[in-house]
Amino acid sequence: MARNVTNQRKLINTVAAWAVGLLIFFPILWTILTSFKTEATAIADPPVFLFFDWTLDNYRVVQERSDYMRFLWNSVIIAGGSTFLGILVAVPAAWSMAFVPSARTKDILLWMLSTKMLPAVGVLYPIYLIFIKMGLLDSRVGLTIVLMLINLPIIIWMLYTYFREIPGEILEAARMDGASLKEEILYVLTPMAIPGIASTVLLNIILAWNEAFWTLNLTAANAAPLTAFIASYSSPEGLFYAKLSAASTMAIAPILILGWFSQKQLVRGLTFGAVK
Repeated sequence: MARNVTNQRKLINTVAAWAVGLLIFFPILWTILTSFKTEATAIADPPVFLFFDWTLDNYRVVQERSDYMRFLWNSVIIAGGSTFLGILVAVPAAWSMAFVPSARTKDILLWMLSTKMLPAVGVLYPIYLIFIKMGLLDSRVGLTIVLMLINLPIIIWMLYTYFREIPGEILEAARMDGASLKEEILYVLTPMAIPGIASTVLLNIILAWNEAFWTLNLTAANAAPLTAFIASYSSPEGLFYAKLSAASTMAIAPILILGWFSQKQLVRGLTFGAVK
């Protein structure tokens, strides 16, 4: 009897997990399908799901109208650069808070996290003026710095959580063996926290890749990433749903592929330290 109840619970949990997964994936699936429709089919009422005349014209028009590779390269540089700088700053900060905490460590962590609650539009004007004065407007460097700073609280919080799961005695033993602070972080702490660092890197890349507010307000042409590439298909004449869907599919494809091939590492990192 107990075994039947357990099996029923497993079945319910499996069905519920699949239902939630399909619900989350459906908008992406709909976007991909719409990218293969004509504009007339894309706005049909009632909506057409699978049975329509498939076409690649939207992708051809998008390729001819925009330099996709330039937008893609900008996204790679900005997302990768902001993640690299964020990790460089966050690892020592998280190490300090995890292994040399002060009475105000928790307050500092909460304060950092509270900055994520600040509406971005509230600080847009001063940052915009600073960028004009420093010549960083519409530049990869400027956008990389901004995305690094806005995601830094999350990076520090995640690394702090992972580092807390590492026994401090191991670092103390390294110090007794003569390891310097640099050697302790690079050769002892970092290798042990690789799963956590990897998942943090992946999450930050996704956040930076999907960032739209700052990219649309601080770039125009030179440093515009794929989020600006998508926004360019909204015009005063209206939304071209099929072409917009094709542009969106081309923009999310690289990050979807990265997430698919990195899912094991991501799950391993997110559960790092959960079981001792």
